[in-house]
Amino acid sequence: MTQNPIRLVIFDFDGTLADASGLIIATMQATLKYMQLPVPTAEQVKRVIGLPLIDCFTHLVPMDDATAQKCSEAYRNIFEEKKNKEILPQPFPNVDATLRKLHADGYTLAIASSRLTYSLMSFIDAFQWTSLISEVIGPDKVEKSKPDPEPVNRILSDLHFQPQEALVVGDAPFDILMGKGAGAHTCAVTYGNASRESLAATQPDWIIDDFGKIIQILEQS
Repeated sequence: MTQNPIRLVIFDFDGTLADASGLIIATMQATLKYMQLPVPTAEQVKRVIGLPLIDCFTHLVPMDDATAQKCSEAYRNIFEEKKNKEILPQPFPNVDATLRKLHADGYTLAIASSRLTYSLMSFIDAFQWTSLISEVIGPDKVEKSKPDPEPVNRILSDLHFQPQEALVVGDAPFDILMGKGAGAHTCAVTYGNASRESLAATQPDWIIDDFGKIIQILEQS
């Protein structure tokens, strides 16, 4: 048991809690096609999932800020259309049960995501997680999004925790860098959008293949 046991767990959303990669990839490709810009492959899109939306577009296709903003606006409209017509993304295996156990065991849970807060809340409500999650931070609630530590720092401040009491869990290098920058513990999950090699390069405290293993990490902290 560490001197400051972990009491707060901050999760990324896409690729960590829920599998929305198919919907994100299809929307990103449809957006760039609509904008008459080069359409990336699915693998190219997966590599940028987790960045703020505007940064996703500028990483995929060279463009100015004004074009990236237009892409972002088109993306949100197309995403809502596809979300209403296609299958709703679902939680990854063991996520729902693990979140409920952590909450029942007294851990405080939060989400720091590059998805806008209103979109996050629609999924959280659909998954019936509203009573489990104490705070949700999207890029619209901070000046700097991941990999900057501001989202984690905001949650720490709002919920009155020290960095050493927090664990940041994510599927992308951006998540791990965000957590490390805030001085929190970090855990990478390998079933999301990034490769194990790219995650290992950020040197998280733990790398897991099964979300349920978070319970073991916390019991040993």
